[in-house]
Amino acid sequence: MGLQAIVVGVLVQFSESFSMVDLFDTEPGAPVDLMGAVIWPLCLDEDAQAAMLADLRDVARAAPFRQYETPGGHKMSVRMTSAGDVGWMTDRKGYRYSKRHGDGGAWPEIPASVLDVWRAVSGVDRDPDSCLVNFYGEGARMSLHQDKDEAELRWPVVSISLGDPGLFRVGGQARTDPTKSRWLMSGDVAVLSGDARLAYHGIDRIKFGEGGLLPDGGRINVTLRVAR
Repeated sequence: MGLQAIVVGVLVQFSESFSMVDLFDTEPGAPVDLMGAVIWPLCLDEDAQAAMLADLRDVARAAPFRQYETPGGHKMSVRMTSAGDVGWMTDRKGYRYSKRHGDGGAWPEIPASVLDVWRAVSGVDRDPDSCLVNFYGEGARMSLHQDKDEAELRWPVVSISLGDPGLFRVGGQARTDPTKSRWLMSGDVAVLSGDARLAYHGIDRIKFGEGGLLPDGGRINVTLRVAR
């Protein structure tokens, strides 16, 4: 069935905040403002989630998941792969985008099912060139961070949740700013743009095994960015 919400007319007030109005023909759920981040609950129905999961398995076969190490030597609890012209990675040399994955090959193309979501909710006419895929197993989390390794920070960040619920926390542009949290469910989509583009955000924990989409449990997060 594809996107549960089919785009029929996007009325966009193109400003620094990439405001979006009347985005969906059939609302999957009223958009939720969480400290400036826009959450679209259940943007993907069950069929669309399953189709996207199959596409992401193809991505992982071409570029296997890896557990990266931060510049400070900390091993991340999530496993990662990417699709697109460039993929995000980290090691002792620093955070960066690379044209090739750890096995030396080019990253696979971003699946059409993923691009459809970007085109539906981003409010911009440029496609992403990077698609980061994070897998959260039992006990995995993502500490508060900013997405700021991109060449231009005016483009939005679109995040798709699949699988187990994840407790999403978002604040302001300083790590010490107050934060708010919300459980992201399978099929939810979050958009960080405007003032929220550089907001600190992360996943505090997941409810392992409660999602149903992944037979063995776990959460997949798909993050789309314009990196270059």
